[in-house]
Order: sequence, then structure tokens, then C-alpha cells
Amino acid sequence: MTTERTADLLAKTLRDAIIRFSRRVRQARPVGDLTFSQLSALTSLQLAGALTPRELADMERVQPPTMTKIVGKLEERGLVARTPHPTDGRQVILAATDEGRAVYALHERARNEWLAVELDRLTPEERETLARAAEIMQRVARG
Repeated sequence: MTTERTADLLAKTLRDAIIRFSRRVRQARPVGDLTFSQLSALTSLQLAGALTPRELADMERVQPPTMTKIVGKLEERGLVARTPHPTDGRQVILAATDEGRAVYALHERARNEWLAVELDRLTPEERETLARAAEIMQRVARG
């Protein structure tokens, strides 16, 4: 098998594994009424800090009208707050509220607990392999 063919096969296998793993991690969350899109937007605000609606839509890779609906639902629950933009009166800044940060932390804890249980089932060698793979994947993600 050629190096190019091997790289293609590895790319497909790795991409498929990442997708399945990501889906499983997303499922390991507290039961509640937040949708995946709402939780994702809240996570982006938590990790990136305050953003304009356009920046949040771009980060989430959705159209602004879709983000408007998502943010509206988060605002109704008191998880996100709008404040005036400091330099552009036509804009607003979105940020997670204290309640939003608490909800984010709850979801983060649930995902981490699920993953810790799964990792405990692995051998020390498998955990070491995953630790090394995580380092490599971080490097690939940085480009």
C-alpha cells in the first residue's frame, strides 16, 4: 500500500473515530431542555468570552438568523445576557451569565465524569497511547 493510500485510510479512520467519539461525549450530559446547539453556543461564550452575535454565529458556523433564535432561548433561561457594544452603538455583546456559567460547568462535569469512567476501563498502556494521541491531535488542530 502506498504512503498516500495509507494516509487516506488513516484520515478516514481517524475522522470517523473522532465523529463517533464526539457524539458520545455530547450524549454524556445532564438531562435537561438545552439543545445541542444551545449548549454549543453557551460553550463558545464560556470559552471565548464575550462575543457579538455575528462572531458567535461565525464561531458556531450557523447563519445569523439561526443564532438569533438560539441566543433568544438562552436569554429566556437567563443563561446569556446582552450588553451594549463599547464602541459601536449598533452592536451588542453577548456573554454567559453566572447561571449560564453554572449550567456550562454542570455539563462539563458530566462529560468529564463519563470519560473518566471509560478511561478507567482501559489498560495503562492504552491510556498512555491516548495521552500521546491527544498531544498529536492538538498539534494537528493548531495547523
